[in-house]
Amino acid sequence: MSLTVKPPPPSSSVVDLSPRRMLLLLLLVLPPPNLMMTSSPFTVALWRHGNRFSANNICQYLEKPDGGLTVRCSGLRLTQVPVGLSNLTIRLFLDKNLLSFLPTDSFSDLLLLNELDLSHNQLSSLEAGCFRGLESSLRFLDLSSNWLSALDPAALGGLRAAANLTHNPWHCDCRMQLSMPQLDLDPSSLNEVVCQTSDLPNLGAVGMPLVLLVEDWDLCLSVRRTTDVVMLVTMFLWFSMVISYLVCYIRQNQEDARRHMEYLKSLQSHQV
Repeated sequence: MSLTVKPPPPSSSVVDLSPRRMLLLLLLVLPPPNLMMTSSPFTVALWRHGNRFSANNICQYLEKPDGGLTVRCSGLRLTQVPVGLSNLTIRLFLDKNLLSFLPTDSFSDLLLLNELDLSHNQLSSLEAGCFRGLESSLRFLDLSSNWLSALDPAALGGLRAAANLTHNPWHCDCRMQLSMPQLDLDPSSLNEVVCQTSDLPNLGAVGMPLVLLVEDWDLCLSVRRTTDVVMLVTMFLWFSMVISYLVCYIRQNQEDARRHMEYLKSLQSHQV
């Protein structure tokens, strides 16, 4: 008698692991990127890629009758300037996001841009040439409520726009004083640069507009004076050490000479 082995009946517990179902399961199981405490570099790269390119898709667009575009990307927690913006954009709102720096050529394709709002971000660094291409078109730039501490002509040079520079932790020093004449911004904009810290804190510089401070004080001269004082003190201490060494050396030689003379006298007395 021959025995035939029958295959087991299909079990109802077998899960269909088709690619579509696996993708759905992963989406349900994985937490969103902003809730993940740790993640692989690959996951972070994918999230950044999505953040960079999908942000443009969720911005609001308003087209004017003349064909100009107003683009609002406010409050989207963006960490980078969205790419792919229309070159017909004349007003761009990137306020209330998480931008911490602006790389070179951030807006170089927006040659018609009239107004740019970057307020209420975390901007602490503006790379050289970040506003390149906007020199002739931009009329208003809002950089208020950020973390900027210095005016960099390499970043802002060439812009003739009116700028809102309020509510930034400006540090007033020699570099800031030298930067002001190199800026082409509307002069009234610089009146809003209020010193939060300064190289002259004891002179009431904190809380004072930079334009008024440099009228009464030469910050660079103060730095040079401070440097001169430090140099003089250092030289005085050095000369004091040299003189002290010479005095000790002379006294030691005199003492050795006195002892030698006494020794010679004692030898003569013994011979007599």
